[in-house]
Amino acid sequence: MKLSQLEQYAEIEKLIFNSLDPSLYTVSALISGGDDAEEHMITDESEINLKGNNVLSLQKQLRKVKAAKHVIRHTSAYDEMIGGPLKATNEMEVPVGDRKLY
Repeated sequence: MKLSQLEQYAEIEKLIFNSLDPSLYTVSALISGGDDAEEHMITDESEINLKGNNVLSLQKQLRKVKAAKHVIRHTSAYDEMIGGPLKATNEMEVPVGDRKLY
């Protein structure tokens, strides 16, 4: 979903900053549609995934988006790296606020 489309919503459920690396993040948005909620990757107008080196710079780009929550999502490959059993998911979401520090 393009950022300009996301900005048209009155409020979305959650903005998710996906931690891909210690200093690389992409953004997705959880949008409620009645009983269902869908997660969409956010892109710029050229349909390239929105990404940044820190959450603050991404929050600045997303300042027009009204979201009930902002979270950082991290998925670890540690269990697989040490030869442990595969888990269904080992995601961790940490709530972060938008304190408008930009």
